[in-house]
Amino acid sequence: MAVSGKKASKQFSSSTTSMASDEDLQIYCQPCDEEGPRLPAHGYCTDCKEHLCKNCFTAHKVSRLSKHHTLQDATNMPKVLQQPSTPTHTGQSDVLTTPCLKHPQEMIKFYCNDHKKLLCSVCVTLEHQATSCKVDYIPDISGDIIDSKQYQDILKTLNHTSDQFQQMVEDVKNMTNKSNSSLKDALAAIKKFRQEINQRLDELERQAEDAAKVIEQENNKHLKAAETTYEDMRKSLKTSSDKIKQLNTSKQANKLFMELKLAEKTIQNMEGKTQQLLSYDIKEHNFRSNDVILNFLKTEKSLGTLTHKTFNTECQSVQIKSRQSSHEGDICVKTSKDKLRFWITGMTLLTPDLLIITDYFNNAVKMVDTSSQSVSDQLQLDAGPWDITTVTSTELAVTLPYKQTIQFISISSNKLIMKHNMKVGGDCYGISCYQNKLIVSFLYPIKLQIFDINGPILTTIWKKYFQSSTLYHM
Repeated sequence: MAVSGKKASKQFSSSTTSMASDEDLQIYCQPCDEEGPRLPAHGYCTDCKEHLCKNCFTAHKVSRLSKHHTLQDATNMPKVLQQPSTPTHTGQSDVLTTPCLKHPQEMIKFYCNDHKKLLCSVCVTLEHQATSCKVDYIPDISGDIIDSKQYQDILKTLNHTSDQFQQMVEDVKNMTNKSNSSLKDALAAIKKFRQEINQRLDELERQAEDAAKVIEQENNKHLKAAETTYEDMRKSLKTSSDKIKQLNTSKQANKLFMELKLAEKTIQNMEGKTQQLLSYDIKEHNFRSNDVILNFLKTEKSLGTLTHKTFNTECQSVQIKSRQSSHEGDICVKTSKDKLRFWITGMTLLTPDLLIITDYFNNAVKMVDTSSQSVSDQLQLDAGPWDITTVTSTELAVTLPYKQTIQFISISSNKLIMKHNMKVGGDCYGISCYQNKLIVSFLYPIKLQIFDINGPILTTIWKKYFQSSTLYHM
């Protein structure tokens, strides 16, 4: 006896049922024949290509996954068992066995066209109901996918994406190598900067040593002169003393009288020489450290900043941002006259396109043309300038703390010209001009003074009036 359904299908190679018995002509429900008791077919689904019993036929019409399928009743259904089409790749299993990520006990069998998601039966029931989503049974829609345009397009996209990722990795590798190389250059620049600082400190130390040697030479010169004068006076006094004693012993009164008078005159002359020797000012010296440098090293947190913008390592820049200036950005202010790395300690905007800066390390005042983005003139001073202020439209005032001097500078034909200077009583740092008055802050001694533009002191405010014990810029 032949077996209908999928289990029996192997015994039917074509519609040769004419040679079979009456029992062989009976068509059974294929779904029930797989899992349960054998029941006669009541109808046929043209979409599923399966014969159905009465219960499966009824359920097929109400199930939301198959309610739209085309059904044929017992009268119109095929009278022979329908063989499944031969698989495209014979011998390969195409059973749906991929588990659902949300429901591992269920296999993925459906696809939601609205959400573009692969689903199991639980996903369909809970999240993608037929009233809101168009869900297809995968075997119903996968028949034409082999070598399809979608297959070709997806494969092409996967290969292209793979190539893109490979190129991205190469780009990241190249950028990483460049970044690491730039870090090596930055570390080399740090070492160079440290050497420049050491060089400048060595130079300042040599200046102090040279000044000490000059004082020492003057002291030794005076000491040698004093010793020579003393030796000459000692010999002269001994000679006079011996002669007076001899004349007194020999009772030569006339000669003794004259010799005594000459001795009195000699003593008077020697007292004058003694006063002359004592008039030389001999001082005891102590070292007072420059608190500006000391405080700078204490307060600064780093030698500089590592930035992600590439700069010329041979040229440093100054950041400019002013409401009056037409330029905003970086301008290189290093010049061929500079011997050291610059240190800008003060600046003032003379005109919207003319910036004046002080370079303490290079003992220079520089004129910066913001329109051409370059240093248009440089004035060398005999000491490091600290702060600068505008006095008039053509005159500037600069503090020289090491010289305890305010240097006035004029501008003519876009050139910086050194003018007169004004000595002040202390190491002057910050300076500002307001209504023809100069306001100056001092570090040694700590005070603030207001000067008339021509020099006289108008007001002095001492340290005790300040909340902080240190003055820098105003």
